[in-house]
Amino acid sequence: MVKIATWNINSVRLRIDQVLRFLGEEAPDVLCLQEIKVAEALFPHDAFEQAGYTHRVVNGQKGYHGVATISRLPLRETGRHDWQTNGEARHVGVELLGTGKGLLLENVYVPAGGDIPDREQNAKFGQKLDFLENMTVWATGVTRPSLIVGDFNVAPLEHDVWSHKALLKVVSHTPVEVAALDRFRNAHGWVDIGREHVPTDQKSYSWWSYRSKDWQASDRGRRLDHMWASPELARRAVAHQAVQACRGWDRPSDHIPLITEFVL
Repeated sequence: MVKIATWNINSVRLRIDQVLRFLGEEAPDVLCLQEIKVAEALFPHDAFEQAGYTHRVVNGQKGYHGVATISRLPLRETGRHDWQTNGEARHVGVELLGTGKGLLLENVYVPAGGDIPDREQNAKFGQKLDFLENMTVWATGVTRPSLIVGDFNVAPLEHDVWSHKALLKVVSHTPVEVAALDRFRNAHGWVDIGREHVPTDQKSYSWWSYRSKDWQASDRGRRLDHMWASPELARRAVAHQAVQACRGWDRPSDHIPLITEFVL
């Protein structure tokens, strides 16, 4: 059994105590972090080493973006894609060793895309669509069982948002973004693990805005974080959970962790 988690932590140094608490309570074998907001040289390696996560790959950036994969299992880095072609640290791939033929694990942080869903008026939105298109091209060449996880910054389904009608013109749920993510899914036949375990007619969120005074009472969330697997790997997923309790911790990230367990 291998337990893999993903979490947009919104600054790993600011929230290292929360990450360590999560590791202590949930004990995943591997944790993929996004938006670590720190260069690799200043990443809190010692804290993870002491917690038993002795294998780490960090693609960091000072103050912005950045991803890191930490593990109790041996791993080796397989690549860092610049799908936005601007040098931002938004992806790292690893192979988990000791898991049969070796599981490929891709950790990605898709750009948010700004506030205006129009590439002519908003360059960031165009960059987001290009990022997704470049991911799609890459996915056509995936030949080994793989798991891609992270903050996709797209809530594709009607019940992935608190109000489908209200958010149709809001970045993260627009038809053009959903179509782009659909093309990525179809390029490899990715299976959305979260929706394999939570029916599509039920609300499911992984992010709640800081703007809400009582996020839990208003419950205006979006499912921006995902764990997608190759079809043959998806059949080995035996459990999945979204750890909503983390959103209620002191000074939380606006995202919560997702965990999937695989029989490998």
